[in-house]
Amino acid sequence: MARVAGIKDVARRAGVSVGTVSNVINRPESVLPRTRDKVLAAIEELGYVRSESARQLRAGRSRIMALLVLDMGNPFFVDVARGAERAARRAGLGVMVCNSDQSPAEEAEYLGLFAEQRVCGVLITPADATGRNLESFGRHRIPFVLVDRVAGAPGICAVSVDDVRGGALAVGHLLAAGHRSVAYVSGPDVLSQVRNRRRGALAALADAGLPPGALTEIPSERLDVAAGRDAGARLLGLVPRPTAVFCANDLLALGVLQTLYAAGVDVPGEIALVGYDDIEFAAAAAVPLTSVRRPAAVMGRMAAELLLEEAYGEGGGHEHREVVLQPELVVRSSSTAPR
Repeated sequence: MARVAGIKDVARRAGVSVGTVSNVINRPESVLPRTRDKVLAAIEELGYVRSESARQLRAGRSRIMALLVLDMGNPFFVDVARGAERAARRAGLGVMVCNSDQSPAEEAEYLGLFAEQRVCGVLITPADATGRNLESFGRHRIPFVLVDRVAGAPGICAVSVDDVRGGALAVGHLLAAGHRSVAYVSGPDVLSQVRNRRRGALAALADAGLPPGALTEIPSERLDVAAGRDAGARLLGLVPRPTAVFCANDLLALGVLQTLYAAGVDVPGEIALVGYDDIEFAAAAAVPLTSVRRPAAVMGRMAAELLLEEAYGEGGGHEHREVVLQPELVVRSSSTAPR
């Protein structure tokens, strides 16, 4: 195997010092154009690539921002990653995207890896409801920003969506269409997003003068299509059966829709359906899905910008902030008025 060219080889080929090569790479404006061209020609000829690990050791941190989410199988988090990547690339950084799979243990392992790799900062949607993982990670003095989660404590940056408002929008829409019995297909109750959407649903019922019992909860352990199919089967077994369903995210709603379609249940004629997130597949479903839209890419971008401000801001003037974005109801064919 051929030896990889190093900075000394470039200096030797260009007839300059190692310091000059370093200046061309890191501060090209400080080098005379003629000398700079000679060094760049040597770099091209030798195929030299600077060692990021060596640079990282000198600087004390890498040019990588980490993003740790609950489920990269959910298109919502793919859009969050896209928004974060755009902001990071503008700052000359890369993004390492990792998936905790809703597991606090895996989350802890990734946070340990981020500390070892000396990432410049972390964007995280926590899986650990206790906060112990982040408390331990905070000792490494690596900045982090919560994504899709309220801060819950001072001294932390966070970007989230008003999920109480989102739940109220979803169920308020179903109530306005005439429904008086609504099922809520939820997810893991340790997730504050799931709890807040339930709170919003109950608030909408209260505003309509209906008791909490008008909301039938169908719990699920995960927030994916398979869990939605299982919830749909349990929905079909309810007596009396609710005439409307609100799901904690679109993947659950698409799973419910699959089960109802297979059972010959008309949507929305017999059961109206509303999802949450407004992922790309929502509009493309067999019955286009009404959903509560959350600005995923905007969340990712704003979280990355807060992280960059904390990690690279000058003068130590960074202020920890919590940004709460507003959801929007997008009405499609799955939730028109009942018979």
